[in-house]
Amino acid sequence: MRRTERYPVRGSTSLWQIYKTVSFWKVVKCFIIIETARYTPFLAVKNWLYRTFLKMEIGEKTSFALKVTPDTMFPERIKVGKDTIIGFNTTILAHEYLVDEYRLGDVVIGDRVMIGANSTILPGVVIGDDAIISAMTLVNKDVPAGAFAGGNPMRIIYTKEEIAEKESVNSKKS
Repeated sequence: MRRTERYPVRGSTSLWQIYKTVSFWKVVKCFIIIETARYTPFLAVKNWLYRTFLKMEIGEKTSFALKVTPDTMFPERIKVGKDTIIGFNTTILAHEYLVDEYRLGDVVIGDRVMIGANSTILPGVVIGDDAIISAMTLVNKDVPAGAFAGGNPMRIIYTKEEIAEKESVNSKKS
């Protein structure tokens, strides 16, 4: 289960009521910063933009590949640990606008995590340290530390313990 806060709306769909939930000018600022960062080839500049202007928590030596898109409305709800790689064209969402409600949730990505290209991370998800997420994964639930996960919807392919066991068996064969 994802950790999200739910806010019911009345009348039209929640997305039509977007500027009752977030400032228009905040969205404009976030959009400009994110679009600039998406195309800059300088990793340190991306991290500086995200930390300084979007108030995201970004660990040292974390790498956002080309075209990564953090949440445009609530980027301050995203925390990424150190030495993590976020793959090409990945989207990290901290909000969901649905028909009768909208939801907000923090996204926490640990240290030394590898997220494959074209993945989508939904709000309220925690990805543990040393986890690996395969390309094109819909991360719709938590990923334990050290696990290898993938798919749509995501499933845990190997746990940290199963990976260690396979490495142990392979080293004995050598």
